Amino acid sequence: MEKYTAQTIFSIFSLLLLLSSCVSAQLRTGFYQNSCPNVEGIVRNAVRQKFQQTFVTAPATLRLFFHDCFVRGCDASIMIASPSERDHPDDMSLAGDGFDTVVKAKQAVDSNPNCRNKVSCADILALATREVVVLTGGPSYPVELGRRDGRISTQSSVQNQLPQPGFNLNQLNGMFSRHGLSQTDMIALSGAHTIGFAHCGKFTKRIYNFSPSRRIDPTINSGYVIQLKQMCPIGVDVRIAINMDPTSPRTFDNAYFKNLQQGKGLFSSDQILFTDQRSRSTVNTFANSEGAFRQAFITAITKLGRVGVLTGNAGEIRRDCSRAN
Repeated sequence: MEKYTAQTIFSIFSLLLLLSSCVSAQLRTGFYQNSCPNVEGIVRNAVRQKFQQTFVTAPATLRLFFHDCFVRGCDASIMIASPSERDHPDDMSLAGDGFDTVVKAKQAVDSNPNCRNKVSCADILALATREVVVLTGGPSYPVELGRRDGRISTQSSVQNQLPQPGFNLNQLNGMFSRHGLSQTDMIALSGAHTIGFAHCGKFTKRIYNFSPSRRIDPTINSGYVIQLKQMCPIGVDVRIAINMDPTSPRTFDNAYFKNLQQGKGLFSSDQILFTDQRSRSTVNTFANSEGAFRQAFITAITKLGRVGVLTGNAGEIRRDCSRAN
């Protein structure tokens, strides 16, 4: 009986691996080669126009992609208007410029008669994410395509699905590993905070009320604490946003990791990557080699783009990214 049970479990596990690999295999570069061959150029131009209007386009779009993929997979469910995922507190701080970037790119794609209603919002978001990385000086990389859009988006589905500013390394690794992402992937993706921004309410406890015995988190650089207090004084509107990278906030580079070495990680979940011995060596590698970071980021964001995707006949191609057909 035990042998039979073990064989059954092994067979089920093998089948799940096969199904998972099949889904990933259905994503490929050049997916729209016949139906909309110039889709990448169309999205690139639309994103560039939006980026020229406001820099916030870059971090907002990158964060939008991450939030979408970690909840229900990369299916553009984050794009569906209220009531939806966007009503959850973890998503309410997503900047409107990210949504607007995808909407404008979708309009540009669908304005081409050959492409109309053939390209998913999920794929447009994935392409737009690559473009904002490139526009801010980050690496270009091939984007696998073929995602379909999800029809379901609920506030409850976001609960406990996104990393929090106070997470420790075990919590971060646990959440990322559920999506097939390694610790190295997690650290590389955290490097996207080099162009990110955060609201005062998300980190002020670290500089004013860290614990009963310490007002200030001892892992924060003392000079950085002074800067943060100036930008986020007591009583400030918690929605005020500041740059997560105090040195080169408009450039996609490895400064984020150099900042961690100096105690200048804005969130506890950032600084823990350096203070925890298990992840420190990777932070040091990325701080010392921009090339190593860029390559690891390409690997990680490609894997992120495969999370929970809908392909083939699953899902749909949304005509309007803000609602199911």
